[in-house]
Amino acid sequence: MGHFRSFANGIGFFFQGLGWVARNPRWWLFGLIPALIVFVFYAVGLYFLGTNATAFAGWATPFADGWSEGARTALRALVGLAVFGAGVILSVVTFTAVTLILGEPFYEKLSEKVELTYGELPSGHEVPLWKSIPRSIKDSLVTLGYVLLFTVPLFFLGFTPVIGQTVVPVLGALVSGFFLTVELTALAMERRGLARGSRFAVLRENKASALGFGVLIFLIFLIPLAAVVAMPAAVAGAAIMVRTRLVVAGPLPGVSGVDPGIHRRA
Repeated sequence: MGHFRSFANGIGFFFQGLGWVARNPRWWLFGLIPALIVFVFYAVGLYFLGTNATAFAGWATPFADGWSEGARTALRALVGLAVFGAGVILSVVTFTAVTLILGEPFYEKLSEKVELTYGELPSGHEVPLWKSIPRSIKDSLVTLGYVLLFTVPLFFLGFTPVIGQTVVPVLGALVSGFFLTVELTALAMERRGLARGSRFAVLRENKASALGFGVLIFLIFLIPLAAVVAMPAAVAGAAIMVRTRLVVAGPLPGVSGVDPGIHRRA
């Protein structure tokens, strides 16, 4: 029951973020700019993948050339669909990372504005933009490596009868959702001086909340254009979750020498 409550609380943080941007529409529009730019590039890439999926399936299954036309067509349609589906999943997972990197100045300001509605900002861990962007790229590449470590085996398990159509999609949503939360909470956690390893530790200790928040966003991001519209709310919700549940606010202006540490809220 406790894990279910935490999962539900994680879902609730997205709706809190949605409520915040609804009350502050100027910041919602501000956060749409980088998301919309990245979405256009991803849409072009997925269109290219979709129009060439059949050709790729034919290239990947030369052994089926001697099969009957019906069996060959069915196999290649399945392979093409799986390739396109993998592209969609990968685009959903990487969309957040790419958008946060390219739009870091936008989302840093948005995340700070959200936190200011809850009190003063943590201080003492400011990093110049010319340092933070390369670090964000490095962290995102490491996270992508973890994502591929899980999703590649799940991709092949997807061809398994029954399991591939039931268990695998659920596991895929859980994995993708967790790593979406990793990306979205990075801004607020870095503001508290938490490096990548510490951020992962916080989220592992609060796994149910992290999954509730991330899985909902993952499902929303599967809807065309929803990723663009929901991105500012996701960033706002992540800031609220870090501030109110995952980590203490950290040292405030005028308070020095305080290590915010890692605190889990019941």
